Amino acid sequence: MRKKVTIVGAGNVGATAAHWLAAKELADIVLVDVVEGVPQGKALDLLEAMPIEGSDVTVTGSNDYAPTKNSDIVVITAGFPRKPGMSRDDLLRANAEIVGAATEQAVKLSPECILIIVTNPLDAMCEVARRTSGFPRERVIGMAGVLDSARFSTFIATELGVSVENVHAFVLGGHGDQMVPLPRFSTVAGIPITELMDGATIERLVKRTAGGGGEIVALLKTGSAYYAPSRSIAEMVDAILKDKHKILPCAAYLQGEFGIRDLFVGVPCKIGAKGLESILEVKLSSQEQAALAKSAEAVKELVGALG
Repeated sequence: MRKKVTIVGAGNVGATAAHWLAAKELADIVLVDVVEGVPQGKALDLLEAMPIEGSDVTVTGSNDYAPTKNSDIVVITAGFPRKPGMSRDDLLRANAEIVGAATEQAVKLSPECILIIVTNPLDAMCEVARRTSGFPRERVIGMAGVLDSARFSTFIATELGVSVENVHAFVLGGHGDQMVPLPRFSTVAGIPITELMDGATIERLVKRTAGGGGEIVALLKTGSAYYAPSRSIAEMVDAILKDKHKILPCAAYLQGEFGIRDLFVGVPCKIGAKGLESILEVKLSSQEQAALAKSAEAVKELVGALG
């Protein structure tokens, strides 16, 4: 029997994630959305593409959670999108209600699932899902660092004129303006970028990475990024369903790692069939540790605002 993945939210991110997952033939997919006809129509359209793709997965759309029963993974993308001039913090209360309700309904029918949270503000929404589900930290993970690292990798590869396959970027911290790209751990064919670029260039790329989501929002004017975020979801799902024990930067609930406790913060995680298997705690410089602590403090303020 194939695995089942539920995606809550059939907007651009959710529907495109379903596309990536179906094309990779990873699992049967259920798209859930409150707007009547939207998940059903997108699911049917995607299902009709599968004979051409050569993938035998099923794709189902629904306005309720009944078809999601016994899902192995539930991905929550539902929420209000960020608009130009709107910070992720502005989304907090509105999206907390949406994520809380989605989590509650999903885990009733899939009590053994792994939750992947995508809705912004990401780190705070992970906390909403953790509180609502009552799941251990291994089964509530946020998709942030995979996307942030991909953006940093893109800018590094473009700047140096090298293949993206040679680039491995490293980003810690909260998903937002306070994220912490780490140049000395970011490499091109194993060579730290600090050996390949001057400080001013690195700082420019770091700054662009931190503002990567806002840059796309400003260009689109209506809506936000979805190709890279949805592919990042697929990367995490792939690692879980194939039990890859893959090291990915994800938002995890820290219990003392990096000197941070009781907060979701982006860190290098080993991801496999049980979800979060372990956290790789690398030694940071005093400057890097201070930047990570500042990022964690911004997350703490958001969580505090949840009440």
